[in-house]
Amino acid sequence: MSRSEALGERREVALPQGTIRYRERGSGEPIVFLHGVLVNGDLWRDVVPRLADAGYRCIVPDLPLGAHELPVHEDADLSPPGLARLIADFVAALELDSPTVVGNDTGGALLQIAAANHGERFGRVVLTSCDAFEHFFPTMFKYLAPLTRVPGGLSVLARAARLRAVRRAPNAFGWLMHKDPPREVLDGWTEPLRTNRGVRRDVTKVLRGVDKRHTLEAAEKLRSFDRPVLLAWAADDKFFPLGDAERLASILPNARLVTIQDSYSFVPEDQPEELARVVADFLADLQQGDHVDDEQDRERDRPTV
Repeated sequence: MSRSEALGERREVALPQGTIRYRERGSGEPIVFLHGVLVNGDLWRDVVPRLADAGYRCIVPDLPLGAHELPVHEDADLSPPGLARLIADFVAALELDSPTVVGNDTGGALLQIAAANHGERFGRVVLTSCDAFEHFFPTMFKYLAPLTRVPGGLSVLARAARLRAVRRAPNAFGWLMHKDPPREVLDGWTEPLRTNRGVRRDVTKVLRGVDKRHTLEAAEKLRSFDRPVLLAWAADDKFFPLGDAERLASILPNARLVTIQDSYSFVPEDQPEELARVVADFLADLQQGDHVDDEQDRERDRPTV
């Protein structure tokens, strides 16, 4: 199954939950990118090269959300809090010091839960259009959990997604991105689910565990998460309302909100160049602020004569 070479060198790391395959490109301050259910790290293939070229170390794990190649341990906790722990464990295993973490779709919801419960692991957070508050999942995707109880349901879903009419339906990929990615990317998203029983086992646990109580609980805890947060929200989003981004901005102590034009929920697919730009600008502004603070500290400490 294809995996985009644009994301860099393929690597693996052993976590308590199982082995996670990831890709890495560039050097410098680390940025970790999180995808949602039924896709994998290829979602970021047009964002990562731009940020790697801008001087960042870009790290893209394939989370066990249904389009991964390596099933995790059978007893792994794949509830939303368990997946948040996996993200924190991934950051710790790679010995990343206060990385920036970027999340889209379900990956953004898991990042909120991770920041709420393991906030000491993260330096900065970027949330692109994603599940939040009561929208975990959005109404049009709540069929996914019952589908896991239908014998062969997930395999049928993966096969059906190869048909454009099904794929472009509003409750499939049709309202997540304006146009299809290349065929090899689509195959990478659907073939693991169709062909690998362990992957189906993993994603069944994930889908059955989704519940708005997890994002609502995280939202309360995020009131004390004081790390810088960028909310880069799609202006055309049909699933994750801009109001959710505004609510997040109102509870997070150190957040800023920007809207991305001409994009549905999969901002990395619809507007990768613009998303890379706003992330780079966000990080550059923070670095500039740190530089000014350092100058002020030195001026304060300078002895008077």
